[in-house]
Amino acid sequence: MEEKILEILRNSDKALDIHEINDLLGFSSVEELKELIKTLNVLEESLNVYRTKKDRYLIFNNSNLKIGRMIANKKGFGFVDIEGPEDVFVAPTNMNNAIHGDTVVVEIITKKGLQMEGRIVKIVNRKLKHMVGELYYDKYGNPCIDLDDEKVRINVQIDKDKTLGAMPGHKVLVKITNKMKDNNYRGEVIRLLGHKNDPGVDILSIVAKYDIPDTFSDEVINELEDIPDKVLEEEMSGRVDLRDEVIFTIDGDDTKDIDDAISIEKLENGNYKLGVHIADVSYYVKEGSKIDDEAYLRGTSVYLADRVIPMLPHKLSNGICSLNPGVDRLAMSCVMEIDKNGNTVDYDIFESVINSKIQMTYKKVNKILEEKIVDAEYEPYVEKLELMGELAKILRKMKEKRGYIDFDIEEAKILVNEDGKAIDVVKRDRGVGEKLIEDFMIAANETVATHIHFMELPFLYRIHGEPNEEKINNFLKFVSVLGYKVTMKSKEITPIVLQDILKQLKEKKEFHILSSFLLRSMQKAVYDKNNIGHFGLGSKCYTHFTSPIRRYPDTTVHRLLRKYLFLHQMDRDTINYLDNKLTVIGQHTSETERAAVECEREVDDMKMAEYMMDHVGEEYDGIVDTVTNFGMFIELDNLVEGLVRLDDLTDDYYIFDEETFSLRGKNNKRGYRLGDKVRIRVKAANKEAKTIDFILVENKGDKDGNQ
Repeated sequence: MEEKILEILRNSDKALDIHEINDLLGFSSVEELKELIKTLNVLEESLNVYRTKKDRYLIFNNSNLKIGRMIANKKGFGFVDIEGPEDVFVAPTNMNNAIHGDTVVVEIITKKGLQMEGRIVKIVNRKLKHMVGELYYDKYGNPCIDLDDEKVRINVQIDKDKTLGAMPGHKVLVKITNKMKDNNYRGEVIRLLGHKNDPGVDILSIVAKYDIPDTFSDEVINELEDIPDKVLEEEMSGRVDLRDEVIFTIDGDDTKDIDDAISIEKLENGNYKLGVHIADVSYYVKEGSKIDDEAYLRGTSVYLADRVIPMLPHKLSNGICSLNPGVDRLAMSCVMEIDKNGNTVDYDIFESVINSKIQMTYKKVNKILEEKIVDAEYEPYVEKLELMGELAKILRKMKEKRGYIDFDIEEAKILVNEDGKAIDVVKRDRGVGEKLIEDFMIAANETVATHIHFMELPFLYRIHGEPNEEKINNFLKFVSVLGYKVTMKSKEITPIVLQDILKQLKEKKEFHILSSFLLRSMQKAVYDKNNIGHFGLGSKCYTHFTSPIRRYPDTTVHRLLRKYLFLHQMDRDTINYLDNKLTVIGQHTSETERAAVECEREVDDMKMAEYMMDHVGEEYDGIVDTVTNFGMFIELDNLVEGLVRLDDLTDDYYIFDEETFSLRGKNNKRGYRLGDKVRIRVKAANKEAKTIDFILVENKGDKDGNQ
C-alpha cells in the first residue's frame, strides 16, 4: 500500500486529504480506511510524506520542505544543514522552539540564487541526553543549570535530591529526564566535574559535553592483568622475525603511543623496498572483550591541548602495543617494492616481530633532510633517511600526477603550563619528515585496501565522495568576485581539476583562506564498506590500516587481514556476518570521529580565548578571513581568530555587500574584503564564551596594509 500511496502523491499537482487518497485507491470499507490512516502515519514518520496543518498530504521531496540538522547561534538565529550547496538561514522568529542539534523539517520561504531562508515547521528528533553546565540556585531556591552551550536555548531545573551535592560554581554533567513546558526541562546531576576554577575542569567540561568517556571501568582494568608487559617467546611463533633489520620510528617530540615504524632498502634493480610495520593491536585486544567494547565505544583517541583521551588504556597504548625502541614488539607488516615512478610493483602483508632501533623526532629528521644538520645519535641512520626522502619525493610526485589535493591548511598548536593554562599559540610544523611519514602511510593503506578489494571480500574503506557541483561553482563565483580569473581544465569535477584550481590561486594573498573555503565545499571523509574511492587523495581504493592504537577502524582492518590472509576464514557465514557488522562499525566510527574533531576544535577555541585574555590591549597584524553582516573575522599570524564587530567600525556607516562579500563604507566608499591586511587591538576575550573581540587600529598605509 505504501508504494501505491506514494505513486498517487507523486502524480498529484496538489496536496491531497485522506478522503481523496482513499477514493483514488478505490477503497470503500472502514477497515481499508483504517489501514490507510495507519500507513500514512508510517510514511509521515519516515518523512516520505508531509502532512500540512490542514491535514493534507504531499510527497516530501515535491514540497518546499527540507530535512537537516539545526546549527543554532547564541543570538537566536540558526542555519539548517541540508543536502545541497548551501545551508538554510532561519531567523529567530522562525525557529519554532528548535534548538542546536535538532533534526528538523525546514520550509524554504525565500530563495535568492543559492542563498535560502526558511522556517522550522517540525522538530523530527531532539537528542537531549547529557548536558554540561554550571549549577546555580534561582530566586526561589531551586537548583538550576546554566548550560555551557549557549546555542542550546533551554532551561534546566534539578530536583533538590538529584544534585549529587553540587554547590554553586560546580560544573556538572546533567541527564535530561523529562520536558515540563515549552523549553523548560527537568534533569538530574549524574557526574560532578569539579569547580569551574579548578585546573583542567574547563577541558573536562567540553569532553563531557561530547559524551566522550575519559576513564576506564574496573572491568577493563581487570582485563589488563592478563596482558603481558613484554612479548613472550611463544607469541612470536609463526611470525616473520625482523628484529635484526634496521627499523625505526619518526614521531612528534611528545608522542607516547607509537603505531608505525618504517624500513627501507635500495634493490639491485633500482627499485625501493619500503617496509611499513604497524603495531599489532588486534592480537592483544580480542573481539568481545571489555577492552574491545570500550575501544569501539570511543572509536578514536582524542588529542586536546594538555591531554590525550586514549582509545586504549595506557598499558596498551604506551606499553605493549607501542613500538617503543629497543624492545620486541608484535607487528603487522606491509612491505612494498616501489619503482622509480612511484608504482607499487610487488608487496607482501604478513605478521611480524620487530625491534625498533631508535625513536626519532620530526624536528631532528627535518634538520637532517632540510638543513643537513645531523644529531650524533642519528648518524648511523642518515643514509636510510636520505633514501626515504628520495622515495617520498617520488611518491608525492606520483600522487600529485593522479590528482592528490594538498590544501596546505595550517594548524595551530596551543602550549600550556603545568596547570593547563594556555601560555602561547604557535603554528604547527609540517616539514619534510611529517610529509614523508604521510606519504609512506598512504602507500601502505592503499596497498592493503587494494589487496582485499580484488579479493571481493567485506572490508572497511576510508572513502571521500565527489564534491557537490553547485558548491564548486559557487566557490568559483566567489573567487571571481575577488577579481581572480580561474579556468577549469574540464567541466567534469575531478581531483586533477580541483588541484589545478588551487595551483592557479597559490600565489594570491588570500590563498590559505580560499583553500579553506574550497575544503569546506568538499564532502567529509567517512568509513564505509562500499568502496567509492578517496577523492581528495585521488585514490581509487583506500583504507585506514596504520594507526590501530588510536583508531578503531584500523584495528578492524587488522582483524579482517588476520581472518582472510592468515586464518583463511572466508566461509559464507563469516562473510555474511562481517558484511552486516561492517556497516554498523563504519557508521559508528564516522560519528565518533566527528565528535572528536568537534571536541578538539571547541577546546582550541576556548584555549585561544584564554590565551588572549592576557593580551587585551595589545596590537597585532592580521588578515580579514571572513566577512559577515555583523562584522569581520581577523586571523592573526599565529592563527588566532577574533571578531571586529560592525558596531566598532565607527569611522563610517558600513554595509555588508552580499555580492562581493565585503563591508562598504556609505560615505567614503572605503571598505574591507577578504585578504585585506589590517592592524588590530585586542578589545576583549572570554574563555567561557570562547570569543575574542578585536577593534581596528587606524592604518597608516593603504587598506592592504602597505606602509
